[in-house]
Parts: sequence; C-alpha cells; structure tokens
Amino acid sequence: MSPFDMRTWCLSDACSVPVSEIITVEEQDVHGKRSASGKWQKMERLYAFTVHYVQRARQHRWKWTKVTFCCADEQLCHLWLQTLRELLENLTSRPKHLLVFINPFGGKGQGKRIYERKVAPLFALASVTTEVIVTERANHAKDSLYEINIDKYDGVVCVGGDGMFSELLHGLIGRAQRNAGVDQNQPRATLVPSPLRIGIIPAGSTDCVCYSTVGINDVETSTLHIILGDSLPLDVSSVHHNSTLLRYFVSLLGYGFYGDIIKDSEKKRWMGLARYNFSGLKTFLSHHCYEGTVSFLPAQHTVGSPRDVKPCRAGCSVCRQSKQQLEEEQKRSLYGLENTEEVEEWKVICGKFLAINNANMSCACHRSHRGLSPAAHLGDGASDLILIRKCSRFNFLRFLVRHTNHHDQFDFTFVEVYRVKKFQFTSRHVEDEDRNLKERGKKRFGQICSDHPLCCCTVSNSSWNCDGEILNSPAIEVRVHCQLVRLFARGIEENPQPEPHS
Repeated sequence: MSPFDMRTWCLSDACSVPVSEIITVEEQDVHGKRSASGKWQKMERLYAFTVHYVQRARQHRWKWTKVTFCCADEQLCHLWLQTLRELLENLTSRPKHLLVFINPFGGKGQGKRIYERKVAPLFALASVTTEVIVTERANHAKDSLYEINIDKYDGVVCVGGDGMFSELLHGLIGRAQRNAGVDQNQPRATLVPSPLRIGIIPAGSTDCVCYSTVGINDVETSTLHIILGDSLPLDVSSVHHNSTLLRYFVSLLGYGFYGDIIKDSEKKRWMGLARYNFSGLKTFLSHHCYEGTVSFLPAQHTVGSPRDVKPCRAGCSVCRQSKQQLEEEQKRSLYGLENTEEVEEWKVICGKFLAINNANMSCACHRSHRGLSPAAHLGDGASDLILIRKCSRFNFLRFLVRHTNHHDQFDFTFVEVYRVKKFQFTSRHVEDEDRNLKERGKKRFGQICSDHPLCCCTVSNSSWNCDGEILNSPAIEVRVHCQLVRLFARGIEENPQPEPHS
C-alpha cells in the first residue's frame, strides 16, 4: 500500500490506529551499535521516526503511547514522515492555540501541579500553544471571558471541577449573547451558540460532566480528547425567575433531597469532601417533603424515552435525529406556519415531593456509574424530569440504592419520570403568599404571617441544587437549549476494546 493512500497507519500485524488518532510524528536520530562475539562493531546508519498515538485502555481510559520505526533507506523514511505530517495537517478540527484556566484549589489543591506535570507536556508534544490563567477568586474565569479577545483561541480549557466548568459555560454563553444582542433574561429567547469548544481537565470532587461525556474522570484521557480536536454538542438549560436569568446548567437541577444536601454542606466546608456524606445522611434522616405544582411541556420532538435500555453513546442517533426534528419545528414557527409551544399541551402535577430532579445528562459519577437518569441524552434538546413523591424512608432508601446497581430506579409507584423540553415549578409557599397578598387589606392576620416566615402557618421551602450551586427561588422556569455548546469530547464509546500491544 502506498503511503499516499494511507488513512489507517499499521503499527504491526496486531495493531493499527486511524490517522485521526495519531498525536504527532517525530524524526529520530539513531546511532546504531551492536555487540558481536564480545566486540562492539559499528552498524549501518539507520533512519527512524516515532509515531505518538492514542491507545485505548480499560474503562474508557486513553493512554499516550509511541512506537519508533527504523529503516536503512533515508528517502523512504522521509517519505513516510512527509506523508504522515501532511495527513495530520489536514485535520483542521485540532486546536492550535488554547486559553487555559486553572483552579489552584482543584484536585485537592493540586490543580496547577496536575496541569504542569500531566497536561502541559502533552500539549507541547502536539504543538498546541497555550495561554494560562490561574484563577484568584470566584467568577474570575467567567469575568475574563467577557473582557479578553477570545477570537485568537481555538478553545477554552478549565482545570478543575464542575464548578470551574460552569464558570466557563456562563462566560462563553453570556459573551455570545452580548455580541449577538440577545437578552438572556427573556425565557423564550433563542440563544446563540458559542463558537469555542470547552475542554475539561478533571480535578474536582464529582466530575459529573467528564463521566457523562467521556466515561471517566482521567486527566490524560481528557487531554488527549482535546489534542485530537474531538467535538461533542451539549444541551444547556436556563433557569429563570420572573423574567430574570438565574443560571445555566448542563447536568442536574435538584429540589428537595439534593437541594437540601448542597445547602447543608455549604455550612460544613471545613469538613472537606466528607461534608457531602454527612449532609446526605442528615438529609435522608430528616425526610422532608415539599409541596408544590410542577408544569411541563413534553418533548414530542425526541425519539427517545427516559426508560430506554440503551444509553447515549458516541455518534448517538437519537441526538442527531432529535436535533433535526427540533430544527424543523423551529423553522415552521419562524415562518408562522405553526407555534408548537402554543399548540402543545402543558401537563400539570400537584403534590408533596421528596425530590424533584431535572437531568440534562445521565449525571454519572464514580459512585453511580449509570447516574440519576441512565437514558438521558447529551444533545437531544430535552431533559428528564424525575418526580419522587412522598413515601416511607425505607422506600426512598430502596430508590437511592438502585442508583448504584443495574436495577431500574424508576420502577416504583412513587417515582414518575418524563422527558421534557421545558418545565415550571411553584412552591406551595409561594401560592399561599400570593393568596395572602390579595387578602392583606381584609385580614390583619395575613399581614402578620407574611412578615414572619417562621410562623407555623408557613409551608417551608427547599433550595435548588443547580450543578452544585444553590438557588433559593421557590418559583422557576426551566428551558432546554438544544446543543448550545460544544465540548472537546466524543461521547462515551460503546464497549471500547483495549488495543493489543505491538
């Protein structure tokens, strides 16, 4: 086979790798000597080059590896080098210049060291230049993305956890809307996608986004996905209250159980990561229920279901088809042929809930490999709304345990799950306050109850866990924005097989 026809590079009889997964090739200077009959003799001059490439290991892990080829023909060696370099140059999706934000407190305070020892050498090997900013305060990365010239970069990378990723997410989305003149405070606004991809070097406590998009929270694996220029579209949801944007999120929005955990854990940051276990146990034993009304618009454009057995994987057909269907609906609405949101019927559910969870992705992590919603898709323009109604403490424990095994966690009478493209929630406390406002002029007692929230007449509220951040608004509107951002990832590969060693 001619090297000019090559698309898959054969490393040996037992191993081959696509050119798209070669990191770089280097010419080697080989000075050959060998021992024969106990004497050192000079060998014929050899010419060599080294191929650096990606090798798959277990559990979705990628490894950088290399192999060196030698030959006595200088012209042939240079021919292979030239051919491989030309093929790599044609891979235009690969980044050449990146902006990197490092959270120095990430990775148990090792964020900077993780980057310098594990990430920077691989970037240098792949000839990726970087500009590094070590964050000094909360929202430093977000504010920087609003101010600096980002046109010269091919992507933005964060070294940290899900909170650091959220800063980049808000900065890039906010910058794109400002440039396009889009009002983010309008819940029905059509948001403009950011042109830059986001890379995540995991150094957090859960690394949920990495687990759900790559399959593992491994530094080397994520770095190699960035170097190869992988691109994965990702849905983003917006949270509004009274026509004011509160936050964006890509993984979990949780009220009740998960909201109480995050709020209680914030008071115990001195405990380190152990605070999540402590607050989780405390919240479980408290067993609080919250009353309210959930309204949602079913996602009729998607071809998937929350109860599907097959999860979202690399090259997902559900995400691709759902995106196409959603674009067709938006075109019909744009040309005035049909307003799908007015035609479709909202569903309303009232009751007492232990938890209300909205999952944009599976929300997998090292403790729950299948996640909160195993069949949730990354880019289908929909999210999974999970309602856990009031039940016994024992039944709720059964529900939680199923997140750690392969049993269906939705197979309970007190659990309901819906695939939605938008939903609203109003706490019973807010509904009662509205009624009190109308009666203030008539009954003095209503005035007293409104002014004193600790009064026994008041129904308590939970908080929202929004990708690890606390939102205290008891009345919100959530909308999914299909494939609003792109990550340096390709989705979890289906049963990847480790490459045999050559």
